[in-house]
Amino acid sequence: MSQLDDMDKRIGARIRIERESRGWSLTELAERSAVSRAMIHKIERGESSPTAALLGKLSGAFSLSMSTLMARAEMQQGRFLRKEEQPVWVDPQTGYKRRHVSPKSDLPLDLVRIELPAGAEVPMPASAYAFMRQLIWVLEGRLTFIEGDARHSMSAGDCLELGPPTDCVFKNESGEPCTYAVLVLRNA
Repeated sequence: MSQLDDMDKRIGARIRIERESRGWSLTELAERSAVSRAMIHKIERGESSPTAALLGKLSGAFSLSMSTLMARAEMQQGRFLRKEEQPVWVDPQTGYKRRHVSPKSDLPLDLVRIELPAGAEVPMPASAYAFMRQLIWVLEGRLTFIEGDARHSMSAGDCLELGPPTDCVFKNESGEPCTYAVLVLRNA
């Protein structure tokens, strides 16, 4: 089994745990997330690799950030996390590559490194941002971040604090990959 197949199975299992811990049926989660019941079933069984946009919808339905949902699926407890042990997930639709950098701890934050391929676009619903504050720091390349009606054109070194929750889009409109870090501060 490949690392990505294993990650898909862990994500699916985590979604099922989150759903069942709330006493929700597949139908109820489908209604709350606007994701089809059939797709949720495939993801929970590890038969389909979810996209970033779909994970954003599911995490919002659970009142979790996508980062928190992924961390619950990915991480082991510990204060030190070597690069080769950092969980990596790749969006099968866009090639968006997410590396969870920070170790799992009691700190109310997560540090995530994203590689967004040239020409890729990843939408995220407002519900995926409703429960935390975030900073986006561009490490390499250019990122266009659309936050509701606001458009932020960012280059290497630029850092943006996200505003109130709204539908967002991460876009790489350039011909080169973009690498950025997201620092997520969870509400206590």
